[in-house]
Amino acid sequence: MKKIKLLACFFFVAVLFVTCKQSDAKKNKETIIKGKTTLLVDETVKPLIEDQIAVFEGTYKAEIVLEAKSEKEAMQAFLKDTSRIVVLSRQLNADEAKFFEQLNIKPRTTKIATDAIALISNKKDADTLIAIKDVVAFLKGDSQTKIKGLVFDNPNSSTVRYMTTLAGVKDVPQNGVYSFKSNEEVVKFVAENDGMIGVIGLNWLLQPTANIKDYLTNINVLSVQGLNKNSYFAPTQNNLAEGTYPLARDLFIINCQGYSGLGMGFASFLAGEIGQRIVLKSGMLPTTMPGRKLLIKSRIK
Repeated sequence: MKKIKLLACFFFVAVLFVTCKQSDAKKNKETIIKGKTTLLVDETVKPLIEDQIAVFEGTYKAEIVLEAKSEKEAMQAFLKDTSRIVVLSRQLNADEAKFFEQLNIKPRTTKIATDAIALISNKKDADTLIAIKDVVAFLKGDSQTKIKGLVFDNPNSSTVRYMTTLAGVKDVPQNGVYSFKSNEEVVKFVAENDGMIGVIGLNWLLQPTANIKDYLTNINVLSVQGLNKNSYFAPTQNNLAEGTYPLARDLFIINCQGYSGLGMGFASFLAGEIGQRIVLKSGMLPTTMPGRKLLIKSRIK
């Protein structure tokens, strides 16, 4: 019996030793600009991060595997150690931060951009204005609003969380709310059905995929009136900069690798000159405005 216990103990120690060695080997192989890692991304900002990864990989000897998921799914994978790098439209909450503190890991959170949640309607709908108070009333179950239905990309998405938090409700109503699996499906559904209001990440309208480009001609991007406000504002880069668009949100990259790996390098890239220029070109608002270099010539040839 003692021999069996000793063998079991030896086996456990051996497995632990090999696991630690593998972990150390991964750390040694991966640096801030070299190696391979997985990045979890909120699906609503997938196009922007795809562009960032393409430039980063073209600059350094690095491979970043992008896994786009709904916000809840991305966080579940993040906490399960599928990846320790994630791009979200929120920071870690108290429970999530405490989880990493217990692992002796200090989360590194970097703000990379300001995004917007856009509201879209079918081109046949003449009204291109919408008031947040009507959206809130609809989410609270008021059937007397002008809104016939809201269309979300995913019941677990960041857009659902944002809108339910704004309305002060835990869940969306059972009637009049439609959920799919992606932002592409939202665009397609609204383009084919009048009377519906789509709730979508602005990034998908500014950087549409080939699958939805043709559908964009059949939708309106609505101007939104904030709570207790009189004016309506479209989700433009200028309105994000001036703070007038009421459905703005910040984007963050959160790194909990616990060592100097690609998470640290990619976060620095996103917040740096090149990364912020990519944000600017995407139509979102950079956290730091990239500088402009002027070449002054003494004479004109």
